[in-house]
Amino acid sequence: MFSFPNPVNDNAARTVATGVVVMCVAAITFRQHWILFPLAYGFWARVVSGPTLSPLGQFATRVVAPRVPGEPRLVAGPPKRFAQAIGVAFSTTALVLWYGLGLGTATWVVTAMLAAAAFLEAAFGLCLGCKAFGVLMKVGVVPDDVCVACADISLRHPQLSRSAPR
Repeated sequence: MFSFPNPVNDNAARTVATGVVVMCVAAITFRQHWILFPLAYGFWARVVSGPTLSPLGQFATRVVAPRVPGEPRLVAGPPKRFAQAIGVAFSTTALVLWYGLGLGTATWVVTAMLAAAAFLEAAFGLCLGCKAFGVLMKVGVVPDDVCVACADISLRHPQLSRSAPR
């Protein structure tokens, strides 16, 4: 229950990102600060348990992803979990700004930043959290053994292996 999938179906990840965009845009457009609670809960739930405790994660993995035509595109789990943790930081910050500090404008700016990052993932498959994870691995902040598939690209692309015939 308290694990994160590895690998992750990218179709499911992009579906979750679409849901995040919808919630952020609805919260900002209609000034509905209560939406920040399910938004933050979803990120916390996905960091702790992958899609298991997340209604949006369940919808993405059980309903949408299986219906996407073609083979699923599998991606490494640790960078996606890191991206969800960044979502925790942004969504929780938005909650604290609104409910703890009463800073409406700052709340909506943080929520808009979260929406922008989620939009890039949903529309283009560009995961900013995954990119940051890769940079942290390159500089040694994240050890290689956290994501072996991330550290050794030849595991994902065997044609790049030194021993592969050329």
